[in-house]
Amino acid sequence: MKPVLFILSAFAFCVACNQTRTRETDTSNYDVITEKSYVVRNVKPVSGDPKVDSILQRKQELTGYLERHGFVRHVATKDSIVFRRNNRQEVVIELPVPSTTAEANLIIAFDPMKNPLFINLKKDTTQVEQYIK
Repeated sequence: MKPVLFILSAFAFCVACNQTRTRETDTSNYDVITEKSYVVRNVKPVSGDPKVDSILQRKQELTGYLERHGFVRHVATKDSIVFRRNNRQEVVIELPVPSTTAEANLIIAFDPMKNPLFINLKKDTTQVEQYIK
């Protein structure tokens, strides 16, 4: 009786630990991102207002900083994004319709070893430096 229980529990353990199971997740409505990159929206820059100009300048500075550290630009074509990490975890983000200039110029940094980072355009590069380390 003990050998049968041992074999059944070993089998159950092996099935529970099987990492090669496939998921039937439909990602056709999502931008799927698996590489070290940063995501921006495709918006037409409108300038003239000093606040808008400062946000656009910060965006340009932060994207340049990310590119210097090996991040690739990815323009979001859909309002739903799936970030796939190296450990097969997925992070789904739904981007709402932007109502402000800061929302329209949103930057999301992603490293497959970490969770995505929403970059605050009103702060300096300290948040990005900590994420890169």
